[in-house]
Amino acid sequence: MAEQFDLIVRGGSAVLPWGTEALDIGVRDGRVAALGVSGTAEAAEVVDAAGLIVLPGLIDPHVHLRDPGDPAVESIPSGTRGAVLGGLTAVFDMPNTGPAITDEERLAWKQDYVARVSWCDVGLYVGATKANVAELPELETGRGVCAIKVFAGSSTGDLLVEDDESLERVMRAGRRRIAYHSEDEYRLRARRGLFKAGEPYERHMEWRDEETACLGTRRLMALARETGRPAHILHVSTAEEFSYLGDYRDIATVEVLLNHLTQVAPEAYEALGGYAVMNPPIRGRRHMEAAWAAVRDGTVDTIGSDHAPHSKAAKEKPWPDCAAGLTGVQTLVPVMLDHVNAGRLGLGRLADLMSAGPARVYGAVGKGRIARGYDADFTIVDMGKRRRIDEGWLASPCGWSPFMGMTVRGWPVFTIVRGRVVTREDEVLGEPSGRLVTFS
Repeated sequence: MAEQFDLIVRGGSAVLPWGTEALDIGVRDGRVAALGVSGTAEAAEVVDAAGLIVLPGLIDPHVHLRDPGDPAVESIPSGTRGAVLGGLTAVFDMPNTGPAITDEERLAWKQDYVARVSWCDVGLYVGATKANVAELPELETGRGVCAIKVFAGSSTGDLLVEDDESLERVMRAGRRRIAYHSEDEYRLRARRGLFKAGEPYERHMEWRDEETACLGTRRLMALARETGRPAHILHVSTAEEFSYLGDYRDIATVEVLLNHLTQVAPEAYEALGGYAVMNPPIRGRRHMEAAWAAVRDGTVDTIGSDHAPHSKAAKEKPWPDCAAGLTGVQTLVPVMLDHVNAGRLGLGRLADLMSAGPARVYGAVGKGRIARGYDADFTIVDMGKRRRIDEGWLASPCGWSPFMGMTVRGWPVFTIVRGRVVTREDEVLGEPSGRLVTFS
């Protein structure tokens, strides 16, 4: 009798932990059941992946889906729809919403909401404040919680935790890895008066200069080493930080953003104006080259988009009143595939940075690789396909991208989440069926 599966992915070249191999993959009950199934095996659904690359489900571990907040800008339904159209099977959503996710009540609301409206699987950050330190050990173990997020600089409201005493209190409250925005708030405040309203957008990277980032990271590393609390430094953007963090691999992991691998000053500011303004800022070519070197030598553990949508009106205000933050969840995979085709990294390293890496850093159970017993999450891509990123393809209601008009080579064809085909050739299928990711 022929072997039976719920789903078979046939004819593709699968990126496995040990290399790329042409084989068929069998799925049962949402998990990988077999690698290299026979040609006589049968399934309720068969995906023809001939000529395509089957990657382990790719993860964006750094998104701001603005929910609760303003659905005219973004929401979990629209943001996760964009994610699956862009080839992502999971995203980890930040807590600086309106209101922020900082207590049990707000977390419970979001946990229930995600389960009803999300197209992909979702992890949730909880925000640390100076007032909720005592609650953090319990909050960090909540269902679907990927990490505590600390804004040591560049935040609004009570999410800012900028002084060493408060940072140390947060680090001693719990055990799991903390994710940090590490710009130094004191330096930002001290330098703000050096700049005038209406100056060129390029001044953003001069205000939030290299030392602002480096000082924040050095302070955090000293405290992390003292307390023994593992740290994940988000959106590292300077050559000096990449070099410095190489000496802290016992306590720190490292994220780099797509923008810092792709866009460079001053050209980005000249071309995009306010649509190039983000924190930490797009910097000069020396820093982008250092970021790629860190990708190649293993310093970088994860790549994220820091998808942070704002309305066009907010982005088009004069500097520094324009909103800081760029969209990216839907364009992360296509632009990274273009980098692969350009020879900047291989498919195996891409899978490590965008699947195994996030799973390892955050402790995502059943994610990160194509292996028996793991979730049947697959990002199936056509590495030869050329596409232009245009507004009509974007799911975000804010309606813009810093990569608008860019032609890329490499495009997601199928997104499969726990054995369910969610997208096929730019079409979203069925109903939302995302779940909260389980974390160890």
